[in-house]
Amino acid sequence: MSLIEDLDALEARAREMIEGADGADALEAARVALLGKKGEITALMHMMGKVAPEERPVLGKRANELRRIVETLVEHASSDLRRQAMANLMATEAVDVTLPGARPTLGHQHLINQIAQEIEDVFCAIGYTVEAGPEVETSWYNFTALNAPMDHPSRSARDTFYVVDNAPGSVVHPEPHAAGESDVLLRTQTSGGQIHIMEHQEPPIYAIVPGTVYRPDTADACHLPQFHQVEGLVVDEGITFGDLKGTLDYFAKAMFGPERKTRYRPHFFPFTEPSCELDVSCHVCGGKGCSFCKHSGWIEILGCGMVDPNVLINCGVDPERYTGFAFGIGVERVAALRYDLPDLRALMTGDMRFLAQF
Repeated sequence: MSLIEDLDALEARAREMIEGADGADALEAARVALLGKKGEITALMHMMGKVAPEERPVLGKRANELRRIVETLVEHASSDLRRQAMANLMATEAVDVTLPGARPTLGHQHLINQIAQEIEDVFCAIGYTVEAGPEVETSWYNFTALNAPMDHPSRSARDTFYVVDNAPGSVVHPEPHAAGESDVLLRTQTSGGQIHIMEHQEPPIYAIVPGTVYRPDTADACHLPQFHQVEGLVVDEGITFGDLKGTLDYFAKAMFGPERKTRYRPHFFPFTEPSCELDVSCHVCGGKGCSFCKHSGWIEILGCGMVDPNVLINCGVDPERYTGFAFGIGVERVAALRYDLPDLRALMTGDMRFLAQF
């Protein structure tokens, strides 16, 4: 059989080519010449269709055996070349172990975590405790117990990430404004922490609830679909709006400097009455008015108010005996105002050139 003899001769030639390769390039050239699409072994394999049917089993077996032999030889030769290259590198580029090593780069907390922890420190210093609440809530804790009516726009699927409904066979939130008490959602605010605290703790209560919240907002310079809040709650006998004002004035000066002035503007939140928003004097113009503060001299930093009696009743707290106040602080907003950040998205990019500044 002349083809068998051709295969034997090709094996001998293949061994010479592989063993004679003095580098990776030469070895790769030998491999392509033998096993490539136009290689000698590949060409012989393609000739099998022209062989008599009774000879094909023997020739096919020998051809496959040759292919495996060549592949093994190439693999071993490649390993030998890599080991030799490493040995040469070790010999020619020896390292002086007595030289000082490269100093590792030290990391630090993300700016959001820094601000959140600083807010916690401010309130812990005046006797508040730090509580935690679940990020996956029900409509009861996120809306209903907080005095939000069933037709409140915040309940819409356009403003809330609904996860699942407990109704049999239901896996998505129903139409907007049709939310039921069984709806499960990613919390849109840390205010639900108020309800959890009052359900399990008797007044007096002085607590903050930091955490992540979620809203289906398109990320832009002023909005993020995932951000961080610090909720505050005080419930005790004799609590007045004066206590709220004194507490938040203290917080504003602790975070932004003792020279900052504060202003309280009437607003509306379902879970507080009366409600207001807290502004601080613009740090750029000192309250005189500039483009940064839209020529008002003030910058909004948080919402607050006296706890609505309905919220106390929903949690089993006697509104005739106890009063309280609540507030919600946006961590990203505080960071942006503290460091003049023009775009909140910069906090989420992971760009170390930006984050290393803080």
